[in-house]
Amino acid sequence: MYDSEVAEIWDTIYRGRGRDYAAEAQGVARLIHERHPDAGSLLDVACGTGEHLRHFDDLFDHVEGLELSGDMIAAGRGRSPWLTMHQADMRSFDLDRRFDAITCLFSSIGHARTPAELDATLACFAAHLHPGGVVIVEPWWFPETFADGYVTGDVIHTDGRVIGRVSHSSREGAASRVSAHFTVADAEAGLRHFTEELIISLFTREQYEAAFRRAGGTVEYLDGGPSGRGLFVGVWR
Repeated sequence: MYDSEVAEIWDTIYRGRGRDYAAEAQGVARLIHERHPDAGSLLDVACGTGEHLRHFDDLFDHVEGLELSGDMIAAGRGRSPWLTMHQADMRSFDLDRRFDAITCLFSSIGHARTPAELDATLACFAAHLHPGGVVIVEPWWFPETFADGYVTGDVIHTDGRVIGRVSHSSREGAASRVSAHFTVADAEAGLRHFTEELIISLFTREQYEAAFRRAGGTVEYLDGGPSGRGLFVGVWR
């Protein structure tokens, strides 16, 4: 999952699709500071290549990232070597320190495969929070909002390269399968093609909210968010 070929072009694709990492980080930071005005430290879980983390670094006194894919971390360190990024699983990590805020964006929470794994993830978050800490989670689609058979595609022109991505999403029980094909045409390296298959859980809103509460937090759901899938915001008193 998210191997070196995908990691190398990940941010180029999503910037080309219109993602504004700086604005998204500022919006999330605003939600955190509305609930915890003195929040000075942040852990970004499933941080990918660290693009949100890089902007969080301008908004908090201390930030760290956590990511399962070593290739994503390597790509991020190549661009932002000053960032601290740990390779670990969001369901079972132990960093031996606490933070004022934890974020989990880009619908990465959907890689928890079962409600029990969702509970374990929120419990890990809770164990790494100071009292009054804030957790913001961007969910994947809910079962009733997921579009079975959805197809999409993009072509991005940048820096002597053309990158194409097409994908198809389908329902598989309580999860979705996202199949993506990538083609990269490079002026020097030529043409290459690779694929990626992801299984992303379709948790209900109630399952997310129950996991927050079982981990000891309050929770509210906000419509919108960076991808239109909303945000869950929890506070641990």
